[in-house]
Amino acid sequence: MSELTLYHNPRCSKSRGALELLEARGLAPTVVRYLETPPSAAEMRTLLGKLGLSARQLLRSGEEEYQTLGLADAGLSEDQLIEAMVAHPRLIERPILVVGDKAVVGRPPEKVLEILP
Repeated sequence: MSELTLYHNPRCSKSRGALELLEARGLAPTVVRYLETPPSAAEMRTLLGKLGLSARQLLRSGEEEYQTLGLADAGLSEDQLIEAMVAHPRLIERPILVVGDKAVVGRPPEKVLEILP
């Protein structure tokens, strides 16, 4: 089986739920606490590619940083949005499960099961 990586926020119920679903199936993903260890801009680009999403689609628009940084501005480039997520990882939607060259946002948590081999 491909290595599993879960971008995880232990304070998030959806993220905890996704981890519990994986563990209940005997899977032990590599857990990345992305608030403590944010991905680099290059890692974010790779992650977005695996997700098949734009940076804007992965932004948590309800976070305070979204408003204070003016991220609703449609004129912001993909690079600017990625840099905002790297600098302020709370803006990254969670949880994200990566399996090989695929990834999925676990909302609802059961979505993580869709990409399991």
